[in-house]
Amino acid sequence: MTDLVTLQKTVDAMMRRGPVMPVLTIERAEDALPLAEALLAGGISVAEVTLRTGAALAAMEQIAKSLPEMAVAAGTVLEVEQFAQVRDAGATLAISPGYTDALLAASLEIGMPYLPAAATASEVMTLRQRGFKCQKFFPATVAGGMPALKAIGAPIQDVQFCPTGGISESNAADFLSLKNVTCVGGSWIAAGDLVKVGDWAEITRRAKAASQIR
Repeated sequence: MTDLVTLQKTVDAMMRRGPVMPVLTIERAEDALPLAEALLAGGISVAEVTLRTGAALAAMEQIAKSLPEMAVAAGTVLEVEQFAQVRDAGATLAISPGYTDALLAASLEIGMPYLPAAATASEVMTLRQRGFKCQKFFPATVAGGMPALKAIGAPIQDVQFCPTGGISESNAADFLSLKNVTCVGGSWIAAGDLVKVGDWAEITRRAKAASQIR
């Protein structure tokens, strides 16, 4: 079992690698490398690959092996056994859309840096009590958006967030202006239609713009 403080330092460091952590849903494993290269060319060095497709694990493995400068986070971790699967695929961070006691325990048992999600003040407090002071705020805009994060941050000042869900190019800077927001997660940089047609140049352009938000 790895010390939680050490794991949380790793999570914090990954969240600070850039203002935006792209959320990637990769349908074809062969798109993984050109997509990651396009993001790197735009100045983004960490991305979340969601476990929503059959190609996700293969995509993570390809990126981790061929582009070690790109940190791979595994998103949509819903089951305990997925921690070992994503670790073996080369992911260095696991992310969930919520949390369960079993997932929190599994992350410690396997020694995997973990970013669980909260949507209410009570959930934020519960995770904080368990030692998780880096949290995903999801679904961000549905759960109250900036007003909710600002209100939560007033009494709970030692938790940092990566809001995800409804974050776009038009509102990312607003979220990032909050003191308790380290980075945001969003899918607009590598939207599915761009990946489908292989428009890597446009993805690089969006990545460059996103990497300069603050």
